[in-house]
Amino acid sequence: MAGFRIHKGDTVKVIAGDDKGVIGDVLAIDPQAGKVKVSGVNLIRRNVKDRYDPRTGRQIKGGLISSEAPIDASNVQPVVRAEKGDRVVTRVGSERVEATKTRPDGSTYVATRGKRVARKTGKEIR
Repeated sequence: MAGFRIHKGDTVKVIAGDDKGVIGDVLAIDPQAGKVKVSGVNLIRRNVKDRYDPRTGRQIKGGLISSEAPIDASNVQPVVRAEKGDRVVTRVGSERVEATKTRPDGSTYVATRGKRVARKTGKEIR
């Protein structure tokens, strides 16, 4: 997979699957598998035993633990704020802009950097 347009911390909307329509933040990404974990989406419940943590010396309580499972990245779409303040789903584009950078010796130079842009609003994402 060349570039992953969804980054950790982005707000996304689920556009397919059981949790369709849910908006949440991206907790983790796996570019090789093409998967993302979104808060509150695709929750799984697991039975976990009580266990002992040797580092702290504490007993950790087990029980039914809920956690997010990964979903395919094609099932989510980034969400941005529009001019009126409402949330809209958008595609992600990229642009190159000039930036002043500093070398380790303190001298500066002009170069370009990439930025992610929301196609609907034209504004930089994050």
